[in-house]
Amino acid sequence: MFESSIPPSPDPMPHATPDLWASDSADAWTGAVDAYESVVAAQGVARLAELDAWYRDELPGLISARSTPHVTHAELVKVTEWKMARGVWRARNLVLVRGNEPAEVERASTEALAAVPDPARPIAILARLAGVGPATASAVAAAAAPEVYPFFDELVGAQVPGLGEVAFTPKYYAAYASALRERAAKLGGSWTPAKVEQAVWANSGGKAGVRVSSADHG
Repeated sequence: MFESSIPPSPDPMPHATPDLWASDSADAWTGAVDAYESVVAAQGVARLAELDAWYRDELPGLISARSTPHVTHAELVKVTEWKMARGVWRARNLVLVRGNEPAEVERASTEALAAVPDPARPIAILARLAGVGPATASAVAAAAAPEVYPFFDELVGAQVPGLGEVAFTPKYYAAYASALRERAAKLGGSWTPAKVEQAVWANSGGKAGVRVSSADHG
């Protein structure tokens, strides 16, 4: 539904670092995260740019504006569509997510987000919902508390040394999130684990392998 042909790759990102994770260059990290929107647009996936803008710019405010932070059923479905559009489309998982009772989604997400900043409980609680694994759970947590939780993306995990083969398990996510939190602290300033994830993903070129210069799309 969301897949379309991938456009030819533009010239490689001039400021991209082949191994961004190993770099201590502030310019390299800033250049990577600044190119994020351009890399999203270059993926050639229908609605990805629209869903990504909603996920980054609207959803956090919707969650925080509620007296008890939570996501609605419709928002959870949309988060799942965003995750799949940016990564791997799994139709059965989306059917399962849509099959959750709206009241249960609100109850579970309220309980989960009340557990912030515990590194594991929000992910485990959200993952009780049908069709929701650590990656989808992390997407909700990252929207609500980007200063604690990064989105769990396999392209990013594969670039972090010492984590081993990517596995969509709570144990792997815990190690992944810890590594990204440490990197955000090392970078300092306005860096968050969620922002580190975006930088590493953009530097990889996403699933299309398209690395675009942020300077060319400013």
